[in-house]
Amino acid sequence: MNMPGMGGLETCRALRAASDVPVIVLTVRNSEKDKVAALDAGADDYVTKPFGIEELLARIRAALRRSPTGPEGGPRSFETAGLEVDFELRRVRAQGREVRLTPKEFELLRCLVAHAGRPVTHRELLQAVWGPDYGDEPNTCASSSTNCARKSKPTRQADHHFDRTLVGYRLAAG
Repeated sequence: MNMPGMGGLETCRALRAASDVPVIVLTVRNSEKDKVAALDAGADDYVTKPFGIEELLARIRAALRRSPTGPEGGPRSFETAGLEVDFELRRVRAQGREVRLTPKEFELLRCLVAHAGRPVTHRELLQAVWGPDYGDEPNTCASSSTNCARKSKPTRQADHHFDRTLVGYRLAAG
């Protein structure tokens, strides 16, 4: 659990204080005392080296299944001023009305929710939603972003959830 800067137990405590992201400790230390300390500090699992890659992947899958966030790393649901998103059911409601999004619009919304309140660059959105081959084409996501924003604001009185920034887009956090 020796790491440069912050130690492994400190890192584990800091992660746990700020997030429920799954934490798996990979280390050469195999004493029961070290394992208990890491698990008590907030680790979800403890794997000692050497380990098999298949076992590690299975432990990662198990940790993701138990996680309160979805396997994609984001929340299972999101709600803000008239916008409700259920990522497991792929259901979006704006001002209480069902909103139909295309698969790309839904993934764009998922990415913006994962970064709610912070701007997401065109490049980050393109790579997260369309893949690595679209890193330098900012106009590719403009149409889906505009449609997603329009669909989530079904009435003129509704709050606008999406902001276009100089570098990309931002979803209002609340």
